[in-house]
Amino acid sequence: MERLTYIAMIVFVLVATLPLEVLLRTRVYARLRRLALVVVCVGVPFVLWDLAATAAGHWRFDHDQTLGLDLPGGLPLEEWLFFLVVPLASVMTLEAVRSMRPWPVGDEQAAGRAAGGSREAS
Repeated sequence: MERLTYIAMIVFVLVATLPLEVLLRTRVYARLRRLALVVVCVGVPFVLWDLAATAAGHWRFDHDQTLGLDLPGGLPLEEWLFFLVVPLASVMTLEAVRSMRPWPVGDEQAAGRAAGGSREAS
């Protein structure tokens, strides 16, 4: 049962945030390019960091708490999934908050133009 510790945490994060897409209509999955940019911008540096840290012996994974499936670079499957799931959950949470309370984060003007709207310069 201990082998499921890391994957259970990842599943918990997904289960806790995926309903936000439906319940609050966050439309995160409707903007796949934007989501992919977030995952790449967050995931790539941290994967590289993990690869360097594990290769140098500064960081390791307890294989008793993983499924035992290592992918390129010797990182467990769960670590690769972590860098996909956590940015997804972060974007989902941000969009859930924005769906409840208007909270500008800097992409509003581009979204308005894409929808055919226009904004006057102030």
